[in-house]
Amino acid sequence: MLNGNRLREVRKRKGLTQTELGELIGVGKSAICCYENETRNPTLEAVIEMIHVFGVSADYLLGADYLVKISDNPKDEQYVQMTREEIIFIEELKKNKMVYDILLQDPRRGAELIKKEIG
Repeated sequence: MLNGNRLREVRKRKGLTQTELGELIGVGKSAICCYENETRNPTLEAVIEMIHVFGVSADYLLGADYLVKISDNPKDEQYVQMTREEIIFIEELKKNKMVYDILLQDPRRGAELIKKEIG
């Protein structure tokens, strides 16, 4: 799924309206609105056009900043995509050792404690 916030951000940074972007990539204003609200996915061709218009990667538009390897065993090799925001969140958690240790040792318990505290 395209990251609507990122699309909106690069569109505005480029000084384009939804209508103008739609004209550049061959879709209507309503399609751009749906992409930004994440209620509709663009075609591969539309994503490629956006890459050219904005000069960003498809990974960026899709919300994946980093590919993180989560297994050292080649047979079970798995990767997950993480956004810059997720990585910043983890870095902030690390600053509070007690909270970070609880979440790392027992993620379910940690999530429940946070949920209980927040209400």
